Amino acid sequence: MSESDLRQVRPLKLTGHWDVYLHRGDELIDERHGYNVITTNGLEKLAQYLASSTVGTPSNPFIQIAVGSVNTAESNAQTALGLELARVSGVASYVSNAIYQVTATFPSGTGTGAIVEYGLFNSNAAGTGTMLSRDVEDVVNKGANDTLTTTVKITLS
Repeated sequence: MSESDLRQVRPLKLTGHWDVYLHRGDELIDERHGYNVITTNGLEKLAQYLASSTVGTPSNPFIQIAVGSVNTAESNAQTALGLELARVSGVASYVSNAIYQVTATFPSGTGTGAIVEYGLFNSNAAGTGTMLSRDVEDVVNKGANDTLTTTVKITLS
């Protein structure tokens, strides 16, 4: 590689942003927005996923979002939420400008409680799979009849 080629090389960086909206019926009653930590295990699983897509059907996409109730600060060494309350499958999409987005809804009766943590996983069973990202925010108190919509955006830059 020439010196001019080396100047054009840049390391790949992942950053994440979460948006959380709590609705009671049609009324928006609370919302949170924050940045998260990309986990070390999540980076490894992402690299494995990219490799699997070149040889056939990709496995284990990161499309499940979990909510939990432990406010321990985010760390890239974490592999799970502190105390997972619920996990649901989301809808993945490509936004633009190298942004991968997953949106999931926790309907009435699912994930009820004092929610402070959010995680993006590659498995739909609680306590399993690899966590790509985790975010901790101020508490959102989800009642039994409330609906919580979460969106995570992972930006590659």
